[in-house]
Amino acid sequence: MSPSEATAATEKTAAPRVLVVANQKGGVGKTTTAINLGTALAAVGQKTLVIDLDPQGNASTGLGIARADRNVTSYDVLMGSASLADAIHSTRIPGLYIVPATVDLTGAELELVNESRRNFRLRDALETFNAAAPDFAYVLVDCPPALGLLTVNAMAAADAVVVPLQCEFFALEGLSLLLKTIERVRAGLNPKLELQGIILTMFDKRNKLSDEVASDVRSHLGEKVYQTVIPRNVRISEAPSHGLPALVYDLRCPGSQAYIKLAGELIQRERARFLGPIAA
Repeated sequence: MSPSEATAATEKTAAPRVLVVANQKGGVGKTTTAINLGTALAAVGQKTLVIDLDPQGNASTGLGIARADRNVTSYDVLMGSASLADAIHSTRIPGLYIVPATVDLTGAELELVNESRRNFRLRDALETFNAAAPDFAYVLVDCPPALGLLTVNAMAAADAVVVPLQCEFFALEGLSLLLKTIERVRAGLNPKLELQGIILTMFDKRNKLSDEVASDVRSHLGEKVYQTVIPRNVRISEAPSHGLPALVYDLRCPGSQAYIKLAGELIQRERARFLGPIAA
């Protein structure tokens, strides 16, 4: 078997790469990033599962899963009353699947507080699932805008964290808290956890502040910041009300095109991690 064939075989049989989309601040484009990045990955043949871990259930709504159809959810998976396989729904996008969420997740933190392995409920569910059917390339976990038990469960199960960061004045202040949380989870729960990248969202090229924030973030975090930026775009905002990712609602809008570029950049980073740097 040639090296390229061995690599392909390894990629095919390996467990999916689990990426957490997290930011404790709301309204930064976290859910929008999860569903559109998932759509873009699925479109290029990377079978992807989105796990909605936000009690608001916006990722589920944005992918067209009606509340009446959310009979088995991420809450049931965390509580151990259902397997991950039982909770998976197909979406309108070929190759993209979702584990939906409902408001029941709000009570999960209290219900799990005295339970064994409360920080590892999602990790355990994923390991059981992957042992039986490791056919997803990526799992994207959409977290709530908080750094509580739900987000800790996601990080304890993950390979890496993707952080959508709104181009606004207090961006770096909130980011520092999130980075400290990642460090604590790495130290105490998940030594392999890494920061996969920072995505600059809601970028307004007409606003000088957006440029200043972007420059500031890049100066602090360098190559961890994606080159692709996600612009402010009304079509992205409209798409969830139709139960569609922006890439399906309006493929040609600037926001959709940015997410396509972002997916390509993410895949390049993942390949570099897997294969090592490619010589020029």
